[in-house]
Amino acid sequence: MMFHAIYHRPKGNFAYAYDQDTIHIRIRTAKGDVDKVNIKYGDKYDWKNENYIKTMNKLYSDQLFDYWQSSIKPLHRRLCYMFSFESRGKRYWYTEYGFHDKQPLKTDVMFEYPYINKVDIFNTPGWVKDAIFYQIFPERFGNGDKDNDPKNTEAWGNRPTRDNFFGGDLKGIIDHLDYLADLGINAIYLTPIFEANTNHKYDTKDYMKIDPQFGDIGTLKTLVSNCHERGIRVILDAVFNHCGYYFEPFQDVIKHGPKSKYWDWFYIHDYPIRIHPRPNYESFAFEYHMPKLNTENPEVKKYLLNVAEFWIKEADIDGWRLDVANEVDHAFWREFRRVVKEAKADAYILGEVWHDAGPWLQGDQFDGVMNYPFTEAVISFFCRKSINAREFVDLLNMFAFRYPDQANQTLLNILDSHDTARLFNKCNGDKRLLKLAVMFQMAYVGAPCIYYGDEIGMTGEDDPDCRRTMIWNEDAQDKELLEFYKKCINLRKKYTALRRGECNFLYAKDAQFVMQRRFGSEEVIFAFNVSSKSSKIDLHINQSNYDIYMRPYEYKIIFP
Repeated sequence: MMFHAIYHRPKGNFAYAYDQDTIHIRIRTAKGDVDKVNIKYGDKYDWKNENYIKTMNKLYSDQLFDYWQSSIKPLHRRLCYMFSFESRGKRYWYTEYGFHDKQPLKTDVMFEYPYINKVDIFNTPGWVKDAIFYQIFPERFGNGDKDNDPKNTEAWGNRPTRDNFFGGDLKGIIDHLDYLADLGINAIYLTPIFEANTNHKYDTKDYMKIDPQFGDIGTLKTLVSNCHERGIRVILDAVFNHCGYYFEPFQDVIKHGPKSKYWDWFYIHDYPIRIHPRPNYESFAFEYHMPKLNTENPEVKKYLLNVAEFWIKEADIDGWRLDVANEVDHAFWREFRRVVKEAKADAYILGEVWHDAGPWLQGDQFDGVMNYPFTEAVISFFCRKSINAREFVDLLNMFAFRYPDQANQTLLNILDSHDTARLFNKCNGDKRLLKLAVMFQMAYVGAPCIYYGDEIGMTGEDDPDCRRTMIWNEDAQDKELLEFYKKCINLRKKYTALRRGECNFLYAKDAQFVMQRRFGSEEVIFAFNVSSKSSKIDLHINQSNYDIYMRPYEYKIIFP
């Protein structure tokens, strides 16, 4: 047996409380190396009378490993346990002290989950599991109030640049809420709406003021209220890693230097302030107009936490998306979670972390992250065709084991955004590939998010081209694609299994795969063929054999 491939940790994503009564225990072994894994568990204070053996389920496999899991309900909310492996007719035992040829008898060498403390359980908002998000870049979605247009506002439909404006505002979103409700989405994520000098608003000037170009606090309240009447949640973008160059405290530092009471709000290297060739202060990506905030400073922390609380209480927003979240200290985010959840218990806290986000998804910081690893896997398989179905499934299985199950259910699954090229462009204009990717997005674990305009066939390369104005001329919209999006959304809403169920891949070869979603007695099975050739899939499901004939670039719902 390949002992060196076996991995388990008695806390984190390999052992965690799923709810007040249930602990999920996971372990990793080399792929195909172990025939069976058992877990022997009980209460360390009464092991003699209370110990049990349970066979673990092999949940996932990837290129190198098999991943096993068991759900255990300890009688007294505490657990000690060890594993046994059956491989090639031999049995081995595994404890915190390593591997054993014979079953250990003492509990002091075993792994422990000391106690299910209610306060430590990773609770995520239930509504997010049922959410279909729609991301809006407010400056480009709709111009509902021409009286607040910036100077030199360009004609709607012109090509976007990094600096031009088109007059999009909050009223423009309000005017099109019926369109969004008809599409079927039930949650909106808005990129920043607070006062700033740029069109993207990630250089905040005043965190307590809606940008006059977008409206005012009353406009935001109307938007949120109208959304809630339609069953649509609203989350805003919190830019707390950095502020804008014209943020009043930073301007005070420019003017007064080390004598400024805000000097320690930032990371200033020397004085006077310089911006070229690089700023002599910490900033986002060396951009001088985005000075980095010192979130370890108690005054900065107090200010930003007040911002987070104010907009929830004042405008009744439903959560925050956190920009550049991985560059802010963990202590700040832990305090942020406490403040936000006290203001609204089911508020959604969504971090922008482009890579493995495990340290932020332990229940004390974020509820989910923007799932860019998912994005890359989907685009690689469906659009670029740079990986095959087996490699695609292996990636998703590897990603799924990174986080607790409750976090996987509340990840934001995006296919594009204001930071990337449009999905249509990623698919090289092939609508067949786009449809397959979208259907998979709607069928997979996590909350799907549509970037505004994708549903009507909008195109665009990388920023700023991906930030074109929304097409409202119905003659220029792809109506057939719009109906397809509605179909996918309705399908996700129809089946609880697609929103909350477990996921298994039953087949993966070449450019074809079969996926099963299951919740209780409800089961939905999809087959995908991402190829220009017809194919046949031989599948054994639920004690029945199926010959599945797939046309080029086709998906099928096999069951029900």
